[in-house]
Amino acid sequence: MIQRRTGMSVAALGAAALLLAGCGAPPAETEGGGSDPAAEATDYTGCIVSDSGGFDDQSFNQSSYEGIKAAEESLGIEIQQAESQAETDFTPNVNSMVTSGCDMIVTVGFLLSATTAEAAEANPETNFAIVDDNQIDLPNVKPIIYDTAQAAFMAGYLAAGTSETGKVATYGGIQIPTVTIFMDGFAEGVAYYNEQKDADVQLLGWDKEAQTGTFIGDFSNQAAGKTNTQNFINEGADIIMPVAGPVGLGTIEAVEEANADGGSNKVIWVDSDGFETVESGTEYILSSVMKLMGEAVEQVITEDVNGNFSNEPYVGTLENGGVALAPFHDQEEAVSDEMKAELEEIKAGIISGEITVESEASPQ
Repeated sequence: MIQRRTGMSVAALGAAALLLAGCGAPPAETEGGGSDPAAEATDYTGCIVSDSGGFDDQSFNQSSYEGIKAAEESLGIEIQQAESQAETDFTPNVNSMVTSGCDMIVTVGFLLSATTAEAAEANPETNFAIVDDNQIDLPNVKPIIYDTAQAAFMAGYLAAGTSETGKVATYGGIQIPTVTIFMDGFAEGVAYYNEQKDADVQLLGWDKEAQTGTFIGDFSNQAAGKTNTQNFINEGADIIMPVAGPVGLGTIEAVEEANADGGSNKVIWVDSDGFETVESGTEYILSSVMKLMGEAVEQVITEDVNGNFSNEPYVGTLENGGVALAPFHDQEEAVSDEMKAELEEIKAGIISGEITVESEASPQ
């Protein structure tokens, strides 16, 4: 049964200087004169708090936000959102969602872990879900996590087999597990290509064994992302995978400029299908390593609305479709039929366990 908790006034929320929005469909009558179960969910409020990348990051915040919007439409719930501009916003944003009467609060990103844990422990009647973190062991917190290394392995193999220079690169925003899991999988995919083809494609920006590489230090400095990419291109890399949220837009810009001067560089995007979310330079996106966060957020909220909440982690994999390699879109002709067939074989091999993808950051 859904219970609506009491909350603070809109005026008080405004004083908190948060971006909040709430809207829902009115209750609908069924043919039998009763209420539509979905419409009854207007007594339910789902809320979401972004990390410092904001909801328009064209990456994981945006994908997660699309999930709660989908739940709003499909279930008739009310929603509220709080957009963080800096890490100092995390605690006031989450606390404001608690006091505003949210039934479930979705926090987006590993960096919100401590804030989420503190709020969940202090408010056991409120359910939480956190994207990209599995550190919290509380009965009212559901982790939404992904074995992203599986899809990144496919991207590494694709990059190695498509590179014209024999060098590819990756870099991260901050060195945290949800970033390095992409880089580990990518590195293993490159290594697997070299093993299978007796090739020697080099990977710049990440040493999987040493767990050292190139990091910006945040998820906002697009200028640094551009400079890093220019450096990689100057070193001979022609395919670059940024794992840095909006920082990756700097990579797109660097590739656009380099290709305008006759280059043939490409980008592999992460989290969402970059071809669908990035505003420019999409013709240079070879593929994307996707985490289907929107679908997971909608599913978790639906379970909560239906009274089926549990703290058992949702783990996205290639097998359940939680992670995937995006279509090639404008780069379709750059990927040979042989490569496409090999990628399908690799996917099947990972799902069956014949191919093992290892990352210290993979869900255990």
